[in-house]
Amino acid sequence: MRDHSRRTRSAEPAPPAPEAQGDGEPAPTENQDTPASLADGAAAGDAGAGQASQPGADEPAPGDEQGDAIAAPQELAEQRDRYLRLAAEYDNYRKRTARERAEGTSRAQAELVSRLLDALDDLSRFAHIDPATTDPQTLHKGIDLVEQKLLKALTSAGLEVINPLDQTFDPTLHEAITTEPALSPEDDHTVGKVFQKGYRFNGQLLRPARVVVKQWNP
Repeated sequence: MRDHSRRTRSAEPAPPAPEAQGDGEPAPTENQDTPASLADGAAAGDAGAGQASQPGADEPAPGDEQGDAIAAPQELAEQRDRYLRLAAEYDNYRKRTARERAEGTSRAQAELVSRLLDALDDLSRFAHIDPATTDPQTLHKGIDLVEQKLLKALTSAGLEVINPLDQTFDPTLHEAITTEPALSPEDDHTVGKVFQKGYRFNGQLLRPARVVVKQWNP
C-alpha cells in the first residue's frame, strides 16, 4: 500500500511554467512591478515634490493685507465710540445717584421738621403769654407738656436720651466731669449726678452724658 501511494504522488503533474511573451521573456507575476508602473510612480513623486517646493504657496495674498489695513481703523473707531458711550452712561449714573441722595436727605430732614411743628406752635403760644395774667403753675405745666411732645416727636424719629443716673460709668457714652466719694464699695464707678443728658440718634452718639462718678476710697 505504501508503494502504491508513493507511485500515485509521483505521477501527479507538475505546475505549468510561465509562458514566454514576445522575445521569449517570462510573463510577470502578480507582485512584480512593471517598468511602466515604476515610471508612473516616479513621475507622480516628481510632480508632488515640485508642488511642495513651489515658493509662496503659504504666503497671504496682497489683497488680504490690504483688507486688514482697512479693517483696523474701523475697529479702532468702533472701540472708541463704545468707550465714549460707556463714559457718558457712567457720568449720567453718577449725577443721578448724587441727585437722588441729595433728594433723600432733603426729604428726611423735611419729615423730621414736620414732626416738630406742633411742639413749635405750642412753644410759640407760651412765649406770648402775659405772665401778669397767667398762673405760674399753669405756665410750668404747659412748658412741661411742650417738652414731652417735642421728645415724643424726636424719639419717633430715632432719638434716644442718655440719662445714666445710678448706672455704671461707661466711657463710651458718658463723660466724667468730676468725682465724689462713694459710700460703699458697691457704688464704686457709678454715676452719682447727671449734669447734662446725652443723646444718641439711630445708634450714633450725638453727645455723651456729662456726669459725676462715685469713687470708693477705703
